[in-house]
Amino acid sequence: MTAATVKSTPAATPAARVPVPRVLAPAALAVSALSCVFAVWTAATLWQAAPDQGGWAWTLRAVAVIGGLAALAVLRPATEAIRRSGRARAAAAVPGRIAEARAEAADAREAAQVAAGSSLAVVVLTLLAVFLLANDHAVQATFFSPEAISSSFRNVTEAFGTNVFIAVAAEALVLVWGLVLAVAKLAPGRAGRPLRWLATAYIDVFRAVPSIVIIYLIGFGLPLAQIPGLSSLTPTWAAIFALTLTYGAYVAEVYRSGIDSIHWSQTAAARSLGLSHARTLRHVVVPQAVRRVTPPLLNDFIGLQKDTALVTVIGTIDAFNQAKIYASNEFNLSSVTVVAALFVVITIPQTRFADRLLARGGASGKDS
Repeated sequence: MTAATVKSTPAATPAARVPVPRVLAPAALAVSALSCVFAVWTAATLWQAAPDQGGWAWTLRAVAVIGGLAALAVLRPATEAIRRSGRARAAAAVPGRIAEARAEAADAREAAQVAAGSSLAVVVLTLLAVFLLANDHAVQATFFSPEAISSSFRNVTEAFGTNVFIAVAAEALVLVWGLVLAVAKLAPGRAGRPLRWLATAYIDVFRAVPSIVIIYLIGFGLPLAQIPGLSSLTPTWAAIFALTLTYGAYVAEVYRSGIDSIHWSQTAAARSLGLSHARTLRHVVVPQAVRRVTPPLLNDFIGLQKDTALVTVIGTIDAFNQAKIYASNEFNLSSVTVVAALFVVITIPQTRFADRLLARGGASGKDS
């Protein structure tokens, strides 16, 4: 390459090779500032809207102050983005500091994205607070009245014990019934064909019919039919029976997928040692399958726990039924909010536990 060619080729400046976020960082700062103004204005409105009596007013005011101060925290990553963007421009203008400039530019982009995401979260939470304050905080008074919550909390919590009992009893029965259905659906040979047809038909029907319909048919149909041993069931046990029939179909498919996931060599090795089909399932296949399907089983049981609220249709005095009594007497739905909170308290830890088991299973699968 000649000297003339070098002179005629425009040399790229160091700054041109560094994508400095010149617009993203100021935009993130502007969005963060607007979200902070919106949040502080909402906090001030919440402070003024708090009732002037009782500890509930100070609770609302404390939430307003904490929320307003927390919203200001989104300014930190925004200002950090501005600062690092300036560092990136300064470093890009100096030959030999390209690597430093690129690192500062990457940090500036990340800080700007964090600021934008945090601002979005602040806006969403602020809109929720505005919704609670709407119509002279009528929404808050309807769903979160402290007087209604305190008056119904004890009885609703005691009635929630019925939901827990139904869920635990049904889960124990579903584990057995679902495994029976799964084994019947996998029955081998021509001799097992009728069992496969019956199990498939059962699973298809009970997965298609809504749980509330099954509960209604069992709760009111069995007493009308006068079936010996079944017509005398209490509403609680009728609900357990109905949920067992329904969720047995779902759990059977979970078991079946777990059994099918066991490599055929396991079955072949067991049969070569002289084990029968039943003993192969019992000692080799099913134990491995159960370990694999534990997370989806937990997910099904979480759904079962939520469906225990459906037993109110047959007159079982559970938490939801008790809450409806308070709601109809007081013309307020805060007691139903208590029911929702109770389900959240017992469901979310199980959900996180199931997610952890799923993550652990995925990690062990990658390691193997």
